[in-house]
Amino acid sequence: MSNKKSNSALSGQKIIGIIPARYDSTRFPGKPLVDIAGKTMIQRVYEQASKAKSLSKVIVATDDVRIADDIKRFGGEFILTSSDHQSGTDRCAEVIENLPGYDIAINIQGDEPFIEPVQIELLVSCFTEEKVQLATLIKPIQSQESVHNPNSPKVVIDVNGRALYFSRSPIPFIRNGEPGVWAEKHQFYKHIGIYGYRTESLKAITKLPPSSLEIAESLEQLRWIENGFYIQTKVTDLETVAIDTPEDLLKLSNLLKTQKYG
Repeated sequence: MSNKKSNSALSGQKIIGIIPARYDSTRFPGKPLVDIAGKTMIQRVYEQASKAKSLSKVIVATDDVRIADDIKRFGGEFILTSSDHQSGTDRCAEVIENLPGYDIAINIQGDEPFIEPVQIELLVSCFTEEKVQLATLIKPIQSQESVHNPNSPKVVIDVNGRALYFSRSPIPFIRNGEPGVWAEKHQFYKHIGIYGYRTESLKAITKLPPSSLEIAESLEQLRWIENGFYIQTKVTDLETVAIDTPEDLLKLSNLLKTQKYG
């Protein structure tokens, strides 16, 4: 019954998957073109995203002809965007302005070469509710280390799964317990950085100026919340491997040895 409802709610909706990819990464220049077992990272992301059946189109949004040339090589689609964008969200908004007619846009991280299509489908399912403007995924945190890691943003949600706040600090604060046992006292959630937007909401949020909370935490989604938009979340148990640095690339060796990914 629920599957039928989900399908009918999204029927007729055109959904585009956008993969923002820039060449000049501070920590890892040229990252999208790095070779991972015979394929560039951007090719792997593109191929994984293309397996998501809910997407009408998958396209890479890049500001660099070297990335564009690689996409041509493997037969993918791309659009050249401005090099002035501050975030992947801004790059997605430019795509929507140039490719009208889509109802929902999914922002797929260009540095997660083994993203699971099921995660994309889970995110898309948030939009079965017409009132949902923006959506993202969250994952239960099990380790104390993740709770206190500022590079792993946390999120608190309401009873309906809407995000109340995102922070690099552990939230909530556990008053009756030492920090070393907080993960045992409360179910913390980690933010998984894949976003979905109604295209009209995407256009609106990228016109907003940076907010005070966003500047304080360096988390763009706080701008949206601070301006009255709400973000629907869904819980996933999956977490893909993000490559932010050359060191992260080395960590893939064990994963590749399993031969799960070709």
